[in-house]
Amino acid sequence: MFEKTHECNKKRGKWTSPRHKCSTRVTIIAMNRPQPQHRARKRFGQNFLHDATIIDRIAAAVQPRPGQHLVEIGPGQGALTEALIGSGCALDVIELDRDLVPGLLAAFCLNPGFKLHNADALTFDFAELLNSRSDNTGDNTGDKRQLLRVVGNLPYNISTPLIFKLLENCAIIQDMHFMLQLEVVERMAATPGSKHWGRLGIMTQYHCRVEHLFDVPPHAFRPEPKVQSAIVRLTPWAESPWQPCNESKLRALVKAAFAHRRKTLRNNLKEILSSGDLEALGIDPGARAETLQLKQFIEITNALHANTTV
Repeated sequence: MFEKTHECNKKRGKWTSPRHKCSTRVTIIAMNRPQPQHRARKRFGQNFLHDATIIDRIAAAVQPRPGQHLVEIGPGQGALTEALIGSGCALDVIELDRDLVPGLLAAFCLNPGFKLHNADALTFDFAELLNSRSDNTGDNTGDKRQLLRVVGNLPYNISTPLIFKLLENCAIIQDMHFMLQLEVVERMAATPGSKHWGRLGIMTQYHCRVEHLFDVPPHAFRPEPKVQSAIVRLTPWAESPWQPCNESKLRALVKAAFAHRRKTLRNNLKEILSSGDLEALGIDPGARAETLQLKQFIEITNALHANTTV
């Protein structure tokens, strides 16, 4: 994946990029000059947050601190970026739309903790960020292994695959705060037996504690989306409450169990195990996947992996 990284040159008071150099004077002029109106692009799923009250509530929920290493996905026009960078944290922002890059650099490049990556978050190497900071954190702690705190107003069209990618990186993440479509947050925070309980909620809760913080109305964005949004906090388990299991096998089992939501476990899992195998685990083969608890999916996974009772 081709990626452009932009950051300030602290010694010379400049920001640099692969193609451009800009003096401090020019940058300051750019900051004071009205920026051209950016038209939101549907293909990027852009809806720019502009409600100051909502921005303040998100910043209060995140509570960034000096020396922490934050990553903002999809900063857009920098509404939340401004609230985060003022804390003295080190902030990497990942923005795919190259037309938004000049405005973000003009606004934030003189901040010593700011770094911009013109890249696709779906293919971005988040682990590399752990080694990208030396003495570049806000309080000069020099901690190269500071866990990442990930924040973002995620485009609705890529939110689910991006969340699954980040769940694979939980070992290097302290917490995550996301703006998502309300329905997606409800699926992540769902409980067994509800219509929202499924693959996303099971795998998210296997990795993290999920907190649905508050809802965000459409008028907080420009342009207004047609759906309600919500803020969710995901905190990777320091000590998992779940039995250890083979994650890839759990993922495959859950995918198969929910392949046809209206069908029973007997039908959806017939290629994996028999009705007798399910009964031996105390599970009704005539039940639907949405009725099973996460711990039951883990028990089935471990039984399959150990090849003992099934």
